[in-house]
Amino acid sequence: MSASLSVVAVGARTPVGYTAESSAAAIRAGISRYAEYPFADAQGEPVVIASDGLLDPKLEGRERVLQLLESALGEVEAKLGAEVLSLCQLSLLLACPEFRPGFSEDDEGWLLNAVDARYRARRSGARVVIAGRGHAGALRAVEQAQRECAEGKDHLFLVAGADSYHHTETFLWLERARRFAQPGIRSGFTPGEGAACLALMSAGLRRRLRLPGLAVVRGARTAQERQLRDSNTGSLGVGMTEAVEGAVMGLKLPQEGVDDLYTDINGERYRSEEWGFVVLRTPSVWKSTGYSAPCSCWGDVGAASGALGCILAVRAFARGYARGPRALVVAGSDGGLRGAMLLQEPRES
Repeated sequence: MSASLSVVAVGARTPVGYTAESSAAAIRAGISRYAEYPFADAQGEPVVIASDGLLDPKLEGRERVLQLLESALGEVEAKLGAEVLSLCQLSLLLACPEFRPGFSEDDEGWLLNAVDARYRARRSGARVVIAGRGHAGALRAVEQAQRECAEGKDHLFLVAGADSYHHTETFLWLERARRFAQPGIRSGFTPGEGAACLALMSAGLRRRLRLPGLAVVRGARTAQERQLRDSNTGSLGVGMTEAVEGAVMGLKLPQEGVDDLYTDINGERYRSEEWGFVVLRTPSVWKSTGYSAPCSCWGDVGAASGALGCILAVRAFARGYARGPRALVVAGSDGGLRGAMLLQEPRES
């Protein structure tokens, strides 16, 4: 697909910050919000997670996800302003948690209806749809936005992802699967939560509205990994390799290699081993195989991962600490969806 999208505004709500700017600054500084939470493990000890400092610990599941999501949406709406919002045809592409104990198909429907009602109350004609699920869900949403832009839909696309593992049933499910980072579990992760929103539009619409370009989406691609965590072999990186190669298709490699990499790797052995195979399969893509894994600060943020990775890249461009003009964001959902998105610094576009 040839159409490129401009990132014109970003918003976030994470355990380490209540806006996109403060969240990215905290990750840059290495600030972590891991702390004990009022939930006991099988030994009666409090668990360690990353949680939003303003939300009531008693708030669980879909209600918690909605509050995080509305914060990120509100931030982007405030940055764009009422005039821009009134002039644009709006498409909101939402990435939700994958179905699991603590978040069901009914919960997803409730969340979708709540967000749809938010926009129906303010304007007519806004479209709100589920575009993806899990860690790579927002990257699938960006891929869909880029495809629709190439087909001539000159919309304002809001790509939003939100997730929270903070539900009693979810904690118990993670414990049973030995995925909750606790003493005696070698390959678990620390549950987190968060939300992020990206405002995207065509370069032509951005210029007509006289909005600043924060980054250019050069490519976005998703693929399906067939060898999931319960397979006998583990993943050999086939799905993620396909996503990465699709996202960087427009680059002249190795001269235009990726400078910065943002990943949702969370400490689980399955994902780390998978990434090793991806690097071996795509040597010309990388100027360096080093990566940023913000899960060490805000925990595993699930369906917010892809959009939050994009925000980290955008803020690195804006603040001047990016290693170069190109950044890749990658994420992988439990269900096998793999995604990659290539961002370019605006002055290089």
